[in-house]
Amino acid sequence: MDLIERNKELMKKFETMINTADENLADELVDSGAPFYTPASPEPLYGGKGYLSVVHWMRSGFSDVQWRIQDMVGDEEKVAVRWELTGTHDGKFLDFSPTGKKISVCVMNFYYFNSDGKVTNDIAAEGMIGILRGIGMMK
Repeated sequence: MDLIERNKELMKKFETMINTADENLADELVDSGAPFYTPASPEPLYGGKGYLSVVHWMRSGFSDVQWRIQDMVGDEEKVAVRWELTGTHDGKFLDFSPTGKKISVCVMNFYYFNSDGKVTNDIAAEGMIGILRGIGMMK
């Protein structure tokens, strides 16, 4: 299997990891020194547990949040993924009280891999606007 196919296969496992919050998969797929950023933390979060803390943060506002790969392209070092994020706004999110509204948002991320096939960086296109529109907090 070439590196491009390997990276795409890793992203399918990554999809399982974020939808199940599987810590073992997170340790397998994410480099321990990889930094991740979220509006909920002023400092970067590191490694698989850091990435899962972003997932848990999303689940605090959308307990049924799910990410589904809609499309992906890649090369030997990175994969771009277009995700469909769905969920129900049933918890407090960014100081917004639950609305009960269901959302379906397109988000885009670029994932970078090291030679061991672990994610070292995740650069996200801004999906927050779609989420805030989905729960009725922005037009």
